[in-house]
Amino acid sequence: MNLQSNSQWFSVVRAANSLILMAIAMSAMFLAIVVLPPITQEFDIGRGKGALPYTLYMIGFSAGNVFMGRMMDRYGMALIAIIGGISLPLGLYIASQATTFWGFAIPLAVLCGFLGGGYAFAPLVADISHWFDKHRGLAVGIVISGSYISGAIWPPILQFWIDQHGWRQCLLMLSAFCAITLLPLSLVYLIKRKHASQQNQSAVKPDWSKPLGFSRNQLQGMICLAGIGCCVAMSMPQIHIVPHSLDLGFTARDGANMLALMLGFGVVSRIVSGWISDRIGGIKTLILGAFLQAAVIFSFLFIDTLTGLYLLSIAFGLSQGGIVPSYAIIIRTFFAPDEAGNRIAYAIVATTLGMAFGGWIAGTLFDLTGSYTLSIINAVLFNLITFTIAVIMLKSASTHNIKPRQSPPHSPEVA
Repeated sequence: MNLQSNSQWFSVVRAANSLILMAIAMSAMFLAIVVLPPITQEFDIGRGKGALPYTLYMIGFSAGNVFMGRMMDRYGMALIAIIGGISLPLGLYIASQATTFWGFAIPLAVLCGFLGGGYAFAPLVADISHWFDKHRGLAVGIVISGSYISGAIWPPILQFWIDQHGWRQCLLMLSAFCAITLLPLSLVYLIKRKHASQQNQSAVKPDWSKPLGFSRNQLQGMICLAGIGCCVAMSMPQIHIVPHSLDLGFTARDGANMLALMLGFGVVSRIVSGWISDRIGGIKTLILGAFLQAAVIFSFLFIDTLTGLYLLSIAFGLSQGGIVPSYAIIIRTFFAPDEAGNRIAYAIVATTLGMAFGGWIAGTLFDLTGSYTLSIINAVLFNLITFTIAVIMLKSASTHNIKPRQSPPHSPEVA
């Protein structure tokens, strides 16, 4: 088949493959959430320390996104997908045999987070952003939905495995599934993209030196700070919904189902937000998402019924799913295409560090106060940081009369 003449077809295949791969590879992230109650019980620790495996996973995941992003720029997606496809199931197996808390947490952070998860988020998002032009926002929204599809599917399954077989056997079962699926999905990345300069060497390179009227590093810093703010807020309901449900007298399975609803409806939000961003731009989409997320998180202060929490979980998913994809769209709009991998990776690092810190601080505030009230207020305040930065970016774009710039999509070539 002539891939060069069927680039649009291949772009769709590549997006679908990336969506599925992300949905599987991100399973370890949600394992670190669902396993919190049995881990705290087995190792006799508080919720603050019990949230550390997730925090450490996210730190490893953050560093892995940058490292794997640079590896992708040099060697392509195929190599890092193979490395990740081996590391993730290996890390799950080692963690399942742990006899100490750190024996569980470290392989989860290094093998599952840094190597096993680091390639399956920012590198995939940056990669697919080069294969679409007119519908870039929708494509990015679909691919990045893999993390939420993962969240919609895995928590109930993992909770069921834990209830039926215990947390160690749960890790072994997940390890086996990842081992037989991730490597075959890596084969599509043997097809690489051509650089834009190979397609149109006569094209004049636009001036990307002052995006939105800021220096490149200033705008990158603003995006990263916004990412930290939104994800400190986002992590509070996502990471602590299971123990919060238990505190209110409901079951762990109810909490897992609520998490699944948050992330399942987050898929809808991400796809719709991608479609919206193609029409109003990434900055306005970010403002919309940040405002809605703050409103829903604040509502957790007043809802304590089972039905109310289920409905609030749906509302949370619909409100916040489009926030993180907005950063990728902003970067691909206002930065040069050949900077996309690194800059999107740093934005993702900021969001994951925000999730890591947010999960820990929410648990620590609970340990100090015996309630999630202060944790919720803290989340809303951090969310206001994101909203404020997005408004500043929009005002600067209006002041400087800056319009989005687009670059041509890339064509595939056999590796």
